[in-house]
Amino acid sequence: MTTARVVDLDLTGRTALVTGAGSGIGRACAERLAAAGAEVVAVDIDERSAKEVAAAIGGRAVPADLSDPGAVDALPAADILVNNAGLQVVAPLPDFPADKFTLIQRVMVEAPFRLIKTALPHMYERGWGRIVNISSVHGLIASPYKAAYVTAKHGLEGLSKVTALEGAAHGVTSNCVNPAFVRTPLVDRQIADQAQINGIEEADVIEKIMLQRAAIRRLIEPEQVAEIVAYLCSPPASLITGSSIVIDGGWTAH
Repeated sequence: MTTARVVDLDLTGRTALVTGAGSGIGRACAERLAAAGAEVVAVDIDERSAKEVAAAIGGRAVPADLSDPGAVDALPAADILVNNAGLQVVAPLPDFPADKFTLIQRVMVEAPFRLIKTALPHMYERGWGRIVNISSVHGLIASPYKAAYVTAKHGLEGLSKVTALEGAAHGVTSNCVNPAFVRTPLVDRQIADQAQINGIEEADVIEKIMLQRAAIRRLIEPEQVAEIVAYLCSPPASLITGSSIVIDGGWTAH
């Protein structure tokens, strides 16, 4: 599926830093912002993927492990920050690995906090900035077996709102984009775990688990999420801040 670019956006002269840019939503965001003229810094733990994306869009690759605070603090400030990087572990609470819980909070809450802390002085100085946090429907509601992920996304929502309130006087907006299941490697890797926990075949996971709540039963494409990110960087979106923009096929309408 090809998603048309419908947002008229000129980011010439702007810099954008996208985490988790090596694949999925992050890659789509990096490509979309570069197409609008931004100079994109593609950050990913996978150096090869980061370099591949950067080469394709004329950007700069920065391999970084976002669970390492020192590596996060060394990343450059930018005019646009897209906090996208994440990971998933699916397990019942009694069996949930404590180290994985900690890792997910570090990558998906602490790293965005540190990146925002770095970016805001740069944005304040210029009187303009856009922070887009790729959250999830799981930032608004919960599902079983995803304690760490749901906790992290709820934390990211709170961080985004505080950033919006502090940044408003300086021309900075901060928002969350909240997709349901997107056609990405992260979703693909969940299928075996979901099949085992729910006692169903892997082939049935997308229909019976991932899309069971949705009114429109199909996976979201990364480019559809990236187009919302682009809109949030556009002049008509300058009054949208502290918001959570849901793209879920009616998943949360229940």
